[in-house]
Amino acid sequence: MQTESTTLPRRLLGRRLIELREAANLKSDEAAKLAEIGRQTLWRLENGRTSEVKRPIIRALCRVYEVNEEDQNGLLWLADECRKEEWWQSYSDAIVYADQFLSLEQAATRVDSFQLTLLPGLTQTADYRRAKARYYKPELRRSRLVDQHIQYNEQRSFELLSKRQARLADSSNPLTMQVLLGEAALRYRIGGNAVMADQIRHLHELSLLANMSIRVIPFTSDGHIGLETDSFVLFEFPQHLNPALTQPPVVYIEGYAGTLYLDKPTEIEVYRQALSDIAAVALNEAESRALLQKIEQEYRA
Repeated sequence: MQTESTTLPRRLLGRRLIELREAANLKSDEAAKLAEIGRQTLWRLENGRTSEVKRPIIRALCRVYEVNEEDQNGLLWLADECRKEEWWQSYSDAIVYADQFLSLEQAATRVDSFQLTLLPGLTQTADYRRAKARYYKPELRRSRLVDQHIQYNEQRSFELLSKRQARLADSSNPLTMQVLLGEAALRYRIGGNAVMADQIRHLHELSLLANMSIRVIPFTSDGHIGLETDSFVLFEFPQHLNPALTQPPVVYIEGYAGTLYLDKPTEIEVYRQALSDIAAVALNEAESRALLQKIEQEYRA
């Protein structure tokens, strides 16, 4: 199944095509005309909105932009990567509109997640995730037929989540993750006391992993910039042998009506500084583990 969302190779290819076009001092319609392709085709390529990336089109654009052989080979490699189906795309029934996020998550070598009220997906237990879905999608309980469909999607969603979380312990494809949590995310009783007790125990266990840092911003802390930024995730990626093919960092912001992806250097710097400021008011790792244990005991009392 082909998807219209933007995955990492498409983002990289689109960004590089824009850079080359601008270096050639060409507008989009001029470049499309010289390459003998449609303006919409070029727009979709530059915005990473198509998996139908044909090598002849890439060669035509390289000719127009007077690209050297090394850069052309890099673009052709990206074109081939764009046509590949990633493993999570077989879960398209359970990840509507999440293709781009998963592409970034799987390609990243480091993830910094600041969450005010809900826990990051990579740290959620199945029971927490199930309860959260029921709270925020009450329409899913309308009928028995819908319930059967949702049960299927839930099962598929949990399978996908398990595969995503496995990477936290995968030494062959290591992921470093820093989680900064507002204490409210630990206090909302998603699913009830038993579910939250198990969830917080799980957070404590994750915090012991060498590649995982979990720190809590307690209610007793001073005000901080995170109260204005709201929740966000910063993805960072490995360096490619060809610097032009290195994906720059991306900030992901999820809203109720949609999502936002930021990758301009000035935007990244703003959110890096925000992370630093938020971390400055968070408990250290040992203090955070102690608070997690305290809250778990409260839920089990």
